[in-house]
Amino acid sequence: VQLQASGGGLVQAGGSLRLSCAASGRAFRSVPMGWFRQAPGRERDFVAAISWSGGTTYYADSVKGRFTISRDNAKNTVYLQMNSLNAEDTAVYYCAAGGLNGSRRPHEYRYWGQGTLVTVSS
Repeated sequence: VQLQASGGGLVQAGGSLRLSCAASGRAFRSVPMGWFRQAPGRERDFVAAISWSGGTTYYADSVKGRFTISRDNAKNTVYLQMNSLNAEDTAVYYCAAGGLNGSRRPHEYRYWGQGTLVTVSS
């Protein structure tokens, strides 16, 4: 599975962005997916995850109610809709595949995209 993340950019506080992660390979449709983020000088943190079917989602407390993860298996794509962004959301966002369902641990994911930078100005 190869992953390509996109959709990052510069946004004002309170604004929204939608990240996309396009995957190659039919195996995508059978694996859980996740989004992580890494701010400068910090560890890679869990943001959200979704089951292979899209029926179950998981969120970090810091984004719950503001971010929504979804997937379209017909398009081999997973999305992260981010609303009410604030400066603390500034980070490089990575999509990942192949982890255990709902896993919040980066090392449990087998495949990673290259990351897309989200910058929120206050």
